[in-house]
Formats: sequence, structure tokens, C-alpha cells
Amino acid sequence: MEDQAEKLREIMRKKPESSKEGDKNSRQAGLLTKKGAKTRIVTITSGKGGVGKTNVSVNMALAYARLGKKVVVMDADLGLANVNIMLNMVPRFNLYDMIRRGKTMKEIMVETDYGISIVAGALGISQIANLSDGERQNFIEELNTLSFADIIIIDTSAGVSSNVLDFIAAADDAVIITTPEPTAITDAYGIIKIIATEYDNLDMELKLVVNRVKSAAEAKKVADRMTNIAGQFLNLKVDYLGFIYDDPIVSQAVLRQRPFMVLDPKCKASICVQHIVGKMEKGELRETDGFASRFKRLFKKS
Repeated sequence: MEDQAEKLREIMRKKPESSKEGDKNSRQAGLLTKKGAKTRIVTITSGKGGVGKTNVSVNMALAYARLGKKVVVMDADLGLANVNIMLNMVPRFNLYDMIRRGKTMKEIMVETDYGISIVAGALGISQIANLSDGERQNFIEELNTLSFADIIIIDTSAGVSSNVLDFIAAADDAVIITTPEPTAITDAYGIIKIIATEYDNLDMELKLVVNRVKSAAEAKKVADRMTNIAGQFLNLKVDYLGFIYDDPIVSQAVLRQRPFMVLDPKCKASICVQHIVGKMEKGELRETDGFASRFKRLFKKS
């Protein structure tokens, strides 16, 4: 595997780009018309709450936007939706309004000042599997309108509820976030095991990110343990995508309700996220059964 730590040092030696200019370029890039590119669906999940999953989702979205990608972040946590809180935004409508009150995706989606769009979570809907036939059909049709995006990042709730598994089923890439804490590692392995059990013919890329590490060596130790166990006992390949340093800027960013990629684009955490997204971009998007069909998998168990 490439030495992420060395790559991070190399990037940090480069001349910093101002945050203001970066945001301006991101917004301009977001206005470009998409030509023949495929939409990549990335589901971010975790076995345990409190591992930084939403933070990773939002800042990965910003890193993609800075590459000129059109990005939509959908908050699929139907219980404790907080993507908008991290961005200091109060959307007028959310997924609940689309599913139960007849609003369209265009009406509920909100553009941010950071070159990305967000869809706020649907507080009040416990299980998407409980939707009526009409609500399901409308849900899928509205999700299909997101095909204009290059990247759709779905931030799920923590744990292994049917909602989480449903959104994982719709993904091209399922990214599991863990930290070096033993409970987080155990819960991350738990969700990997359930994914392996639920999906016999896994046609998504299962990836691992180790968050809040003190060193590259600590991250590699966690990743090696996870990937080896998954391969040995589940016969499942898990790709180690990278790590994110335990950076004090992150907590400052949360308190200020601004993404750390904006607060300090050259901090250790920001560079790590850029590296992770860069590695994602190097991986080819495999041929699948199509954008619309992937979202139809949301109801495969019903």
C-alpha cells in the first residue's frame, strides 16, 4: 500500500491555496454541465455512533467539489439528522416533506456556500421499508432526479438498522468509518459481517477509513486487523482507503459549524480527506445495472 503519511507531508509542502479562492473555484466548477459522466453513489456508515461519520461525509463532499465535481450530500439518518447542523443551516424542507408532503427533490435540496448541495434528513420516518407503494415509487423517482450530480454522498445513521443496509445496497462504494477504540473496531467488524451475510453477491466496493488516529502506524495496525479478519472469516475484501489524524481543528470546526476543510484547508485532517478522495477518484467506477436500478434496491427486502 502507498505510504499515506509521506503523501500527506508532500501535499503540505505545497503552496497553500486560500480558502476563499478555493470556495470560489468550487462554486464555479459546480455550475459546469455534466457531460456523459456517471453518478457515483458513496454511502458513509459506521457500526458505532460518535466516530465522526457525518464530519467525514461533509468534508469528503467538499474535497470532491474542489476537484470540480457536482456533489450532493443526502442525510439519510432518519432519527438524528445533523448534516445541516454541521453547516449552520436550517433547511425549510427535508426528506420527510418530500416523502409525506408531496415536495419535490428540487424543492427540498439546498445549495450551500461551499460548492455542494445538501438534502436534509427525514425526522419522523422510522423505516423507509414502511412507506406505502405510492410513497416508495415517488421516493425513487425523486432520487433519480439526482442523476445530474457526479457524486452523491449518503450519510447514514450509525448501526445496522434496515435503513442503513438499504442505503448501503444502493451504493457503488460503502465507506465504513471506525476509530482505534476497541468498541468502534468491534462494531465496525459487526457491520461488515452483516453486510457479508445480507449480500451474497456483493457488487459494491467496501472500504475502510480509520478516523482520529495519532499516527499512520496506528491506523495501519487497525486497518490490517480489520481487513485480515474480514478476508479470513468472511471471505470479503475490504479496501483500506486511508486515515484521518486526530486534529484539534476538527472540534473547533464543529463548534463553529463550519467544515474543517473550510476552516483550515491545510490542516492535517483536511489533507487526509483530500488524500482519501484522491484515492477514491483513482479507482474506476465499475459497470453496474444503472443509477435508477441502484436506488430501487432500497426496497429489495420488502
